[in-house]
Amino acid sequence: MIPLIKMRLLGYLRSGRFILPLIAALVVLSASYGGGRSSAASAYGTSALLLFPILAWQTKLLLDTEPDGQRRLVLTALGSRSREVTAGLLAAVLAAVPLILIALVLPWIFDAVTTNDAGAGVLLGLWVHAIVTPAAIGIGAWSSRVISGSAGRATAVLTTTLVLAFVIGLRGSPVPWLAPPLVSTARTLDGTATAAAVGGLSVWALAWAAVAVAGYGWLRRSRA
Repeated sequence: MIPLIKMRLLGYLRSGRFILPLIAALVVLSASYGGGRSSAASAYGTSALLLFPILAWQTKLLLDTEPDGQRRLVLTALGSRSREVTAGLLAAVLAAVPLILIALVLPWIFDAVTTNDAGAGVLLGLWVHAIVTPAAIGIGAWSSRVISGSAGRATAVLTTTLVLAFVIGLRGSPVPWLAPPLVSTARTLDGTATAAAVGGLSVWALAWAAVAVAGYGWLRRSRA
């Protein structure tokens, strides 16, 4: 499975598809950090919120890089749809790491954070990006060509799901659990992030991501 992960990452890099998500992340995060200074935790809460749609988009691009014919050959060689699906998801996780590192480093380059409780802020930054990334990958996987079909339908799935993820998560929503806790997490990091809040948001985000990824895996295994 490791060679398959490498092959997908190399295909994504050599095709140049990584360039647009990278530029988008740099532009959006630079604009965000170009304002006033804030605590590290608050800055990272905002960066995770902004990076979420970019990570979902990148996942879609990565999973769509492999031609259909090559994917079927891989399935035949592996003899396991589950391993093929897992390899794609793990490749998406690895592709997300550079963007997350950029999000963690940029606020210090732009001098956009205060040094008060910097250590705790960095730890919270690692935490918030870790819990939102699986959900973003799940959304990107659902909008991949194999699941959504045509390019227009896949784009509609990606944009609609991302918009709903933000709207449903707004304060006062009657069904906030239908979306990952993006806004709630950013709002928590703007204030005081208690252990109870961190634990609750972690369970919520990872449970949502688990359902999304499991649904993708079930659909993906049923299609060639």
